[in-house]
Amino acid sequence: MGDQWQYQVRLYFTDEFSEIARRNPSDPALGALPGVLEKHGATMKCQFDAFADYVAEAERHGVEGYPLYAWTKATIEDPVKKAKHSKSFALHVKGREVYPKEEADALEADLQPLVDGQSITRLSRHDTNPANNPQPPERYRKTQG
Repeated sequence: MGDQWQYQVRLYFTDEFSEIARRNPSDPALGALPGVLEKHGATMKCQFDAFADYVAEAERHGVEGYPLYAWTKATIEDPVKKAKHSKSFALHVKGREVYPKEEADALEADLQPLVDGQSITRLSRHDTNPANNPQPPERYRKTQG
């Protein structure tokens, strides 16, 4: 059953290093990280930036077609959530937001030694199983249809 799910690995940075990673993910200050990402064909996307991009796209094309618009907009406008999501980076592999378990395993194994608490504070893995993913609060789902 587990083979049906796709996975995403995320990194969490300290404040200082999250700004470096957002500005220049190849910055030498990030140590071995750029080399590990290159080895796996991976790129980083700051979660806050991804949310802001979603909101901007929805506003350009009409929010009706974007079911998570209200929830996402509220998230990026909340200073506490902005601070939290600005430190979280989703890793995309070969242009994909989610990928097979084997690719996630290999990426995670190479990244684990880089979690030092000084620049990278933690690593997490997420899957596409809906049971494991929080849903927007009811007040946002009601407005979507």
